[in-house]
Amino acid sequence: MILSPSFRLSELTLHELQQAGVREEVVSALQAKKGAHFRKRELLDILGGLGPHRPSPQESELILRLSQQSLLRLERIIPSRTVREWADALIFALVIALLVRSFLFAPFKIPSGSMIPTIAVGDHIFATMYSYGLHIPLTDVRLFPQPVERGEIVIFPFPGDPSVDYIKRAIGLPGDTVEVQGRTVLVNGKPLDEPYAYYDPAKEQMYGVKCEGLRYCGPLTVPPGHLFMMGDNRLDSADSRVWGFVDENTVKGRGRVIYWSHDPREGLFSGYRLTRIGSLLR
Repeated sequence: MILSPSFRLSELTLHELQQAGVREEVVSALQAKKGAHFRKRELLDILGGLGPHRPSPQESELILRLSQQSLLRLERIIPSRTVREWADALIFALVIALLVRSFLFAPFKIPSGSMIPTIAVGDHIFATMYSYGLHIPLTDVRLFPQPVERGEIVIFPFPGDPSVDYIKRAIGLPGDTVEVQGRTVLVNGKPLDEPYAYYDPAKEQMYGVKCEGLRYCGPLTVPPGHLFMMGDNRLDSADSRVWGFVDENTVKGRGRVIYWSHDPREGLFSGYRLTRIGSLLR
């Protein structure tokens, strides 16, 4: 396995051991094992079997440290031990970060006001990427899929441009009949209780709350495997009322918590909204 520690007593390693102060007789005793690869237990057994030339605990620690191979086997392309150790650590950290972002938690910055007041412009949120199953990168495979529930805040690729991520609230589920009538959203003929919905008073006074001109106001039935999504800021949100349904298989994660917030209209020394930090998204 690539992450299983391996040890090798190369000519360079033996020279480094001499330079580090390991006794000459110990290094000479190890010459017979030069070039071979060992697991840690095997090397410790060899060191313990050197008889009168058995290394001290301090020398054994040096031998283990200097003979350990790079986790990614970088010896052939990076001669410097120090550079290899940094490269190992950096690559390992990047892999862990990629796995965490793909399968556990991912950060998102909110650039628009479509989810005001639940999520403000300049909020930074964490989403759980496992909420709807584990998506295998570069494939259409999703392990342990879970359905989206009504009212959840969902991150998904914009149907018109999959390279752009959108965040909206799930309103209509597969098979639901949805109709938008002014401030009222009917799901299967019943008004939906929406304490999160916001209607900007100024825009409401200027334009009213109507659905004329929007393509998908219903009544319409959500197709199987699809969702009807709406922003909480109802008078300033391009959502399913405009561009239609979202394929449930494309959803990426569920918005969970605000971890940072800064008003982008403010400068470096102002506009920090510390009271929003730690707010759970409901």
